[in-house]
Amino acid sequence: MNRSVLTINSGSSSLKASLFSAKGTRCNFRYEHVHDQREAFDQLLHDLAGEMPELVGHRFVHGGENSDPAMKVDAAERSRLEQLIHLAPLHLPGNLLGLDLCLQHFNTPQIVCFDTAFHAAMPELAKRLPIPNELGLHRFGFHGLNYAYIAEILEGILGDVAYKKIIVAHLGSGASLCLMENLKSVDTTMGYTPAGGIPMGTRSGDLDPGVMLELAKRYDPEQLSDVVFHKMGLMALSAGESSEMNELLSSNSENAQFAVDYFCRQVRAAIGGFAAKAGGIDALVFTGGIGEHSAEVREKICDPLAFLGITLDNTANHSGMNEIGLAGHKPVLIVPADEEVMIRNLCLSVCP
Repeated sequence: MNRSVLTINSGSSSLKASLFSAKGTRCNFRYEHVHDQREAFDQLLHDLAGEMPELVGHRFVHGGENSDPAMKVDAAERSRLEQLIHLAPLHLPGNLLGLDLCLQHFNTPQIVCFDTAFHAAMPELAKRLPIPNELGLHRFGFHGLNYAYIAEILEGILGDVAYKKIIVAHLGSGASLCLMENLKSVDTTMGYTPAGGIPMGTRSGDLDPGVMLELAKRYDPEQLSDVVFHKMGLMALSAGESSEMNELLSSNSENAQFAVDYFCRQVRAAIGGFAAKAGGIDALVFTGGIGEHSAEVREKICDPLAFLGITLDNTANHSGMNEIGLAGHKPVLIVPADEEVMIRNLCLSVCP
């Protein structure tokens, strides 16, 4: 039996929600550039016009050591989530605020769905960090709700090829790549926190540990955290011009062009690295805000990848078609991100 589900993705500066009715209809609510999360939530309540969902599902960026994809929230789970803030300080405070506001307004089960869970079964070669194991730190990986959604629908697009070696590039203000085999995560670029991997809007991605040691001498912990999560990545590479890819692409400045080229080069490197680990690649998927909407970024990433069998059809790429690979070459796809569908599905699996 279907139940109505409200999905909540409460970030640091946005609130995204979708209401899935028991009859199968869907209504999306988007509040961008939010300065006061409570005001955005009040607007959502107004826009829901009295609709009361039977279940509420929340995207949580980090689930810690928990490998379950979704959990019903009780007092113990709410307390556990509070202890994870240091692992994702850019995201978890907003995630928690959204949960708390819904706990106050909806007398229905609240279910948290974790971005880390899709990667929990990665092989040890992908999870381990080259540090003493007794420290208890390992790679988690993120963007898992969208990767899980893509894994669910990929067979319908690619057929049996979907079970081969697939690289999915989730490119947005936060960005990562995932290597899938048999529709499961076997490696990903992000690590212990969402600050690792490839460069992002305001996060650097992977850095020489010596750089972090040097920065730790120059900043106190709070200042260093602010630099790591808000002042690196495209923002730093463009000399402070912007952290937004669309603004950098429309700019004529050398700094903006440098930031774009740097980003695309690092994404290419990650694709090449995964292809080397897997012994080849059978398809490439672009998703996320940049991956879905920027033909120029896709072109810059793919142009040097012909040696992997990746060649774009320029007309298809610039028209935003779902299949943008040149006929006779490896499939290259655009698959719009949809964490909300995955959250809805997980909620119904926890509370059928």
